[in-house]
Amino acid sequence: MEQKRDHLIKPVLEHSYPVISYGKGIYLYDVEGKQYIDGASGAVTASIGHGVPEIAEAMMEQAGKVSFAYRSQFTSEPAEKLAKKLAELAPGDLNWSFFVNSGSEATETAMKIAIQHWQEKGYKGKNRILSRWMSYHGITLGALSMSGHVLRRKRFIPLLEDFPAVSAPYCYRCPFNSSYPSCQLACANELETAIRRTGPENIAAFIVEPIIGASGGAVTPPDGYYQKIREICDKYEILFIADEVMTGIGRTGKMFGVDHWDVVPDIIALGKGMSAGYTPMAATLVSDRVMEPILNGSKSVMAGHTYSANPQSAAVSLAVLEFIERHQLVKNAEESGAYLYEQLANMAPSYSIIGDVRGKGLLLGMELVKNSFTKAPFLLSQGITSRIIERAFAKGLLVYPATGGIDGVAGDAIIVAPPLTIKKEEIDRLVSILEETILEIQRELEAEGLLDHSQAV
Repeated sequence: MEQKRDHLIKPVLEHSYPVISYGKGIYLYDVEGKQYIDGASGAVTASIGHGVPEIAEAMMEQAGKVSFAYRSQFTSEPAEKLAKKLAELAPGDLNWSFFVNSGSEATETAMKIAIQHWQEKGYKGKNRILSRWMSYHGITLGALSMSGHVLRRKRFIPLLEDFPAVSAPYCYRCPFNSSYPSCQLACANELETAIRRTGPENIAAFIVEPIIGASGGAVTPPDGYYQKIREICDKYEILFIADEVMTGIGRTGKMFGVDHWDVVPDIIALGKGMSAGYTPMAATLVSDRVMEPILNGSKSVMAGHTYSANPQSAAVSLAVLEFIERHQLVKNAEESGAYLYEQLANMAPSYSIIGDVRGKGLLLGMELVKNSFTKAPFLLSQGITSRIIERAFAKGLLVYPATGGIDGVAGDAIIVAPPLTIKKEEIDRLVSILEETILEIQRELEAEGLLDHSQAV
C-alpha cells in the first residue's frame, strides 16, 4: 500500500495541521466541524472577520472586469481610488502610495525609497538604515536586515546588514534599569548616540514598529517617546519610517499606531489589516517632501513587482477600507480593546506566570514569566509560549506567539488580537478559554518544578 506523503511545505514539517473549511465573523471552522475563536486574526491580519459578503461581492465585480494589468502598461481605477483613500486616511502629507504584495515588501520598499530620496538630493552616502533590537520588519533579506528579531536573523547573519542599533522602549524590562518618567526617555535618547557613532551623513532613515509585535508581544512605548524620536530624526536630517504593517488601519484603536503619539512619519509601511486577509496586498505610503526630489529628478521609484498595484487586489482592499469606515471599526477597536485589556489585566494578579499585560486597542500582549515578582523569564528551550498556544488551540482559541524578545535566548509572550468586529460577549468567551488555558499550564509548570516563588528584593 502506497504511503500518503506531503507536497506542501508547512511551517513545521511533519506536524499535523487541521484543514480549514470556512470562516464566519470571528470564528473559523475546520473540516471536522470544530469551531475556533480567531483571537489572533490569523497573523494579526483578519481585522474585519471572516466571510464578509460585501468583500466577496467586490471580488466578483472586479474579476468580471479585469484581474491583472501590468503597472508599466496601465493604471487602473481601483488602484487610483485606493491610493486616494489612503492619502485621505494617512496623517500629514503622506499622499503617495506604492503598492506591493506583503508587509516585508512594503518595509523593503520604504528602505529603498528612503535611500533614493537622499541619492536624488545628492547625498549618495546616506544609505544606512537604523533600527531597534526587538523588532521585526519582514523576512526578505532587506527587511530582515532591518529587523532585530534575533531568532529570525540567526540563520542568515552572513547575508544581512548590521542595521539594529538601539534598544527597544521596553518599560517592563527597561534596558537602562530605570523607570518612566524618571528615565527621561533614555531609550529614545539612545538613538542620538547611535546616530553620532554612525555619522548622520551615512544614515538614510530610522525604522520602528509603533507598537512592537512578533518580537516582543505588543511592547508599547511611554508618552513622549515618538515625539522625541521625531525631534532627533529632524535634527540630524534622517527620515522616520513607521512600520505599520501590524498596527495600521485601526488595529490599535487609531487609524495608525503613530496617531497615539501625534507624530507624522516620513514614510509608512502598511499590510495585514489593509486587505484584512482577503487578498495579498500591502503599501508603502510616502510623504510629499520625500517624493519631491524624485519628482524633480529621475521621476521613477526604483522598485516594483509583477503584481504591484494589481487591480483585483486594489478593489478588494478598497472594499475593506470602506467596510472599516462604514462600520466604525476603529472606534470599536478602541472600545472593545479597552474592555479586553481590562479583563486580561484583572486576570493577571491571579496567575504567577503572567508578568505583564500591555498594548493598545485590539493589539494586546501578555508576557509569561516563571516569577511575577522578580520578572525572571523562562528559557526558550522550555517552550512555554508553544504550550500556551497549543493548549488554547486545542480548546478552540487562536492566539499569536511572540518569543525570544530577551536577546533571543529567553522571553515568552502571546498576542491577543481578535478581529475589530468582536463583540463584548465574544470577548468574554475568549477570555474564559484563555484563563482556563493559563490555569492548566501554570498547574503543570508547578508540578514540573519550573516556577520560581522567590520574592523580589
